[in-house]
Amino acid sequence: MKGKRYTEEQIIRIMKEIEAGQTVTEVCRKYNVAEGTVYRWRNKYRGMDKTQLRRLKKVEHENSRLKKIVAQQALDIDALKDLLGKEW
Repeated sequence: MKGKRYTEEQIIRIMKEIEAGQTVTEVCRKYNVAEGTVYRWRNKYRGMDKTQLRRLKKVEHENSRLKKIVAQQALDIDALKDLLGKEW
C-alpha cells in the first residue's frame, strides 16, 4: 500500500475546486487520482476549511490519547483482580 500522496490541506483545496464547478473527472485527470478516491475525500472533507481540519485533527488526537488511557486502566484493573484473586 502506498503512503499518503496528498496532505489534508491539499485535499481540501481539491474539494474546493470541485465545489467551484469543475467536474470530478477533470479533477481526477488533473491530480492523477481515482474517482473513488475523490468521492471518499468528498465524504470526509466536504465543506471543511483549514480551521475545521485543525480542530478535527486535534479532537482525533485527544480521542486516541483517551482511548489509550482507558485501555491502560482496564489492564491495571485486570492485573489487580488477578493478583488479589490468588490464594497466597
